Amino acid sequence: MRRKIRIGNAGGYWGEDPDALRRQLVGGKLDYVTLDFLAEITMSILQKQRARDPELGYAADFVDQMRECLPIMARTGTRVITNAGGINPLGLGRRLRDLARELGLDVTVGVVRGDDIVDRLEELAAAGEPLANMETGEPLAPVRDRVAAANIYFGAAPVVKALAAGAQIVVTGRVTDTGITLAPMIHEFGWAVDDWDRLASGIVAGHILECGAQGSGGNLTDWQEVPDFHEIGYPIVEMERGGDFTVTKHPRTGGLVNEKTVKEQLVYEMGDPGCYISPDVVARFDSIAVRREGPDRVRVSGVRGLPRPEMLKVSLAYDDGWKAAGDILVCGPDVHAKCEVLADILWTRLGESYEETHTAIIGGGAVWPDRLVGCGPSEVLLHCAVRDADREKVRRFGMLLPTVILSGPSGLAVQGGRPKPSPVVAYWPALLRRDRVAPEIVVLDAAGGERRETCPDDMTGTAPLPSATRRRPAAPAVRVPGGRLKEMKLRELAYGRSGDKGDTCNIGVLARSPEIHAWLCGYLTAARVKRFFPGIVLGKVTRHRLDNLHGLNFLLEETLGGGGTVSLLVDPQGKTLAQALLEMTVRAPAALLKTRPRGA
Repeated sequence: MRRKIRIGNAGGYWGEDPDALRRQLVGGKLDYVTLDFLAEITMSILQKQRARDPELGYAADFVDQMRECLPIMARTGTRVITNAGGINPLGLGRRLRDLARELGLDVTVGVVRGDDIVDRLEELAAAGEPLANMETGEPLAPVRDRVAAANIYFGAAPVVKALAAGAQIVVTGRVTDTGITLAPMIHEFGWAVDDWDRLASGIVAGHILECGAQGSGGNLTDWQEVPDFHEIGYPIVEMERGGDFTVTKHPRTGGLVNEKTVKEQLVYEMGDPGCYISPDVVARFDSIAVRREGPDRVRVSGVRGLPRPEMLKVSLAYDDGWKAAGDILVCGPDVHAKCEVLADILWTRLGESYEETHTAIIGGGAVWPDRLVGCGPSEVLLHCAVRDADREKVRRFGMLLPTVILSGPSGLAVQGGRPKPSPVVAYWPALLRRDRVAPEIVVLDAAGGERRETCPDDMTGTAPLPSATRRRPAAPAVRVPGGRLKEMKLRELAYGRSGDKGDTCNIGVLARSPEIHAWLCGYLTAARVKRFFPGIVLGKVTRHRLDNLHGLNFLLEETLGGGGTVSLLVDPQGKTLAQALLEMTVRAPAALLKTRPRGA
């Protein structure tokens, strides 16, 4: 049995760098490479594609990548696992088998399917499965006839079976981002299904890898420290049989792996750090130890896990009306006043009420000479958007927006033409009993054979989710230096990253020293964070301490305009809100600045 395996990532979403997989394969020895293509909204897009053409429904970009990469994989023996199969993984698997034949290669392809339950909703309802919205408690029945996609989040188990069957490529439907990374660890090391600590370590490793270069310098707060974004290296995990692992990247590549890059990715969309839920295990992010091991090498250890949950998560997407958005370029002095006039003209002329409207000003610095922009922005985009169930009302908005150009203030120009209505697909998370579904594994061999096997789940080893009041690891006492207070930006003391969970924004804030963390725990309260975002955070803010990483994690409810494609906001995923929070002006002991380690 192997003592260590190397797993790299080459994609964190559909639309990633198409050359990343090739670079990972040729950059050095890897046993596995994973690619994550799916987000909640991606499934409904693929469902619509397949409705137009039964042969579609998967990420066709992956086939283009494999044309160049299959011969490399044949030489290196590297195995690739991806959820690019979307809602037609078997279609993608057959396409890859045909491509391998065309290239003269003997390749076995494993397919994991069975997660698509959109055609079973009535059956499941009749069997007593309510599929109520797990965030709001609303029943599914009123929107069931509008559901466009419904997919179970499977874990690692079916991927393990596909690997055991000899698949060099495994393509799946809705297997979790972390599950496709955990699977080769279980396969290679023989981890037991109830070895919660090791399984949790695999989930943590998968979380670090799942967003591609975001784990190796991409989106880092201290981005000026990252060398060579042009040829950024993608992250690699060297996992040991005991469960500890090292995060690194290929030598002579751009990017950066250090404690900050790893910690920022750990807090990304983390939620409650003591209860990170996956189908395989509940991982405790509040148990993780992170330390630098050398240049571009970070050691992760001490991960603890809890039994897997009794239910599986279901991601449903349903048709929820129409929306349109458009921009007007506004230049010259008094741009904000001009935008106010333009917005008033537009909404008054429309003379209609919409389910939701949004007006925002974006900009500054791209059109006028530098010497004219020193006193504030002299060019902005006025961004207007609407959402409504009535497509005709949304169409009229798009027709009217360009008409204000010639009848408003000076210095205006059209951007992007007339906005057209686009369908809104809303997200609906739910829970389902494990024994209601069973993934199917299809093994496609080079000779054209197809072997099928089901992988039924049961309730063995499951447990209710742990209580939010459970005891967390004790934090060592750290003295906060006293003395003179100084006004400074929060980013001088901390760094962070943000992302979305539906309509909730997750902001992780990481202190640059233990002393700063001790001060932040007393200063950066949930109430203070909410006050910093007036008119943006409409719901409650929850704070979680993350003492092991010297961090705090904030969940900002009702912040993203409904989230996903429902939102009319310019940043509907809250990706920029961490950087906004770090611009908070604070009065803190000046001596805190001296506690920062070099490079922090």
